[in-house]
Amino acid sequence: MVVALLVALVSTLPGGASTEGTTRDGDKVHGTPVFRPGADRPYVGWGFTHTQFSADEGNATATGRVRKLLSRDGGLPQNQAIMGWGADNPEPVKGHYDFEALDRRIDFIRASGGTPVITLCCAPDWMKGGRAGAGNTDWSQAALETAPLPEHYKDFAALAATVAKRYPDVRHFIVWNEFKGFWNDAEGRWDYEGYTKLYNLVYTALKQVDPKNMVGGPYLVMDSVDPRQEENASTVVRGPWGAMDQRVLDAFTYWNQHKAGADFVVVDGSSYTTEGDKLLPDEFAATDKFTAVGRWVRQQTPGLPLWWAEYYVEPADRNDDRKGWSEPHRVAVQAAGLIAIAKGGATSGFYWNPQEKEGDCPGCLWTPTDSSDGGRALPLYGLLSRFSREFPPGTTYRTVSVAPDDVPNVRVLASDRTVLVVNTLNRPISAKVDGKRFDMKAYEVKWLKR
Repeated sequence: MVVALLVALVSTLPGGASTEGTTRDGDKVHGTPVFRPGADRPYVGWGFTHTQFSADEGNATATGRVRKLLSRDGGLPQNQAIMGWGADNPEPVKGHYDFEALDRRIDFIRASGGTPVITLCCAPDWMKGGRAGAGNTDWSQAALETAPLPEHYKDFAALAATVAKRYPDVRHFIVWNEFKGFWNDAEGRWDYEGYTKLYNLVYTALKQVDPKNMVGGPYLVMDSVDPRQEENASTVVRGPWGAMDQRVLDAFTYWNQHKAGADFVVVDGSSYTTEGDKLLPDEFAATDKFTAVGRWVRQQTPGLPLWWAEYYVEPADRNDDRKGWSEPHRVAVQAAGLIAIAKGGATSGFYWNPQEKEGDCPGCLWTPTDSSDGGRALPLYGLLSRFSREFPPGTTYRTVSVAPDDVPNVRVLASDRTVLVVNTLNRPISAKVDGKRFDMKAYEVKWLKR
């Protein structure tokens, strides 16, 4: 007897854009943007986010190796913030801009053939009540994560428009990041009114620059709590993995009902709970949260593509590092997370690449580019790039058979041509999937052709 595992059907269209031969003189972009088919649609596929260190800097041989790696794999979509995570203060004084670092990142994305995505976060200090001037930028976490003051929402929207004009080939924009700075202390909830006002101003400004610009939000962290907890626990979106924080759902609902418009919807989150970082009932089953959240979001926003701007399956330590698992374990749970995200109906997801400047780099996509031997693909790059190739936007996911005894031990995602199988056990197994019997190593991720 065989048990069939069902996966969600997702039907979208491919997208992507790139430019060639671009150089800059002041704020003028030289070179003709060249758009690949589907660039006018909000479907970008599976990629990653650049953080503080990336392959736009380092040894030329190593950075070139990463560019070739990405180009060879079809140019994964790549996300970059306008301030922080590798980008300098873009407007240290009102009306005076510094885009050198952001230029370098966008140029790298272009050179590697990737679809560029820009996250419109964070805000210059003078918009937050701080001092103007590049030398006065406060880069502490608390300062960076402060939202613009309401009287500067229009200034931030103007900055967003300036960014859009500077990079005319960039079509995909995410407004802000994780509701940073938008918390209502007095009421103990998210300041969704403030965020939505900012979002609407930015959305309107970007559309005025070019109606083809695509804008998404709200980039909320989809926090969950222990299912036994009553305070703030949703009675609707819940499972063995936990219960959604109702305050997050309320914030999403307000934005959704009052937004000026959206071309796609963006969320972020982890498979573990906010209290105690619990992986319930275990690290693999906890990824079912992504499926449940995705289905809820799509019910609220019918017709809008769903993006996961960030997704985490391994709890962080006190330094916000995720280095506690072996790489096979990490890759296996990441694969399970991607499967769960796809089953929830998402068309796009961005791996938060924890790149290091030098030394060991657990969880990174490539080795650091500080030496000529750097820039080499790591196991997570192999997973992400293969997932991107095998399950692009437009994929129809199929039902496949799994032997009854193997159902608890494997995670599966299938299309017409490919089956991805993940061994969730830290020991070898023999599994029968899609009518094929095969051996799997501990935590092995296996790709089968149909």
